[in-house]
Amino acid sequence: MEQPSRVGALLRQWRQRRRLSQLALANLAGTSARHLSYMENGRARPSRAMLLRLSAALDVPLRERNTLLLAADYAPAYQESSLDDRYMASIRAALETMLTAHEPYPAVVVDRLWNVLLGNRAMGVLMDGIPPHLLQPRPNVFRLALHPEGLAARLANLGEVRALFLERLSRQADATGDADLQALYEEVSAYPLPPDGDTPGDAASRHRPSPIQVPLRMRTPFGELAMFSTMATFGAPADVTLSELAIELFYPLDDFTADTLRSLHR
Repeated sequence: MEQPSRVGALLRQWRQRRRLSQLALANLAGTSARHLSYMENGRARPSRAMLLRLSAALDVPLRERNTLLLAADYAPAYQESSLDDRYMASIRAALETMLTAHEPYPAVVVDRLWNVLLGNRAMGVLMDGIPPHLLQPRPNVFRLALHPEGLAARLANLGEVRALFLERLSRQADATGDADLQALYEEVSAYPLPPDGDTPGDAASRHRPSPIQVPLRMRTPFGELAMFSTMATFGAPADVTLSELAIELFYPLDDFTADTLRSLHR
C-alpha cells in the first residue's frame, strides 16, 4: 500500500489550501501531474530544486518552505535572524529611518504574529492609557485594538474595526496555515465587547462618508481622531524574519486629526 510521506502530505495540504488541482500546480511548477501525484503519495521523493519550485508556485511563506525542506531531509534554504543581529543592521537602520520620517504620524513595525517590534514616538497617542498587561512581553496589534481594556474602549466605530480585524486575521491564518495565528484569532475573537460597544450600522450612521471603508476613529481628550493605515513590506526577502516584517503607517483622515497630531508632536 502507498503511504504518503510527510513532505508529500504537506505538499497536498498547501495545494488544497491554494485550491489548485494537481494539473494546475504541475503547470505552474513546470512538472507533470503524474509526477506531482507520485510526490504527494510518497512514490517519488521530490528533489530540493523541485520543492523550491513547488513552494514558489504555491506562494508558501519562507518559514514553511524550510519546513517542507526539512520534511524531505534537506537543509533549510532560508536563514532566520534577529533584528538585533549585525547581519540585519542595515535593515534595522532603514526601519528606524522610516519610522522617524513618518512622524508626527504613528508608525509601527510588526512581525508575522502582529507583535510590535518597533514604533515611533507618535504611537504615544494610540498607546496612552494601555494597561501594562497588554504591553508584555510585547504589544500585539490585535490585542491592543480589540481587548476591552485596550483601544476598544476608545474606538468610536468599534463594531466596524472589530469585524475588519477579525476577517483580516482569519484570512491570514487560513492562507498561511499558521497555528499561532489561528490561536491568536481564537483568543481575540472571544474578547467581550465593552458595554457601550458600537455595531457597524450604528457607527456608519453617525459618520460622514469616507474614501476609506473602515477608518480608525478614536475618542481622545483632544477630540475624535480619524486615521487610516497602509502596509509596507520588503521586496524579495531571503531571510525568514525579513519576509515576515511589515511596516504599518498611519495617516490622518481629516484636517483636525492632522493638526492635532502635529500639535502633540511639537
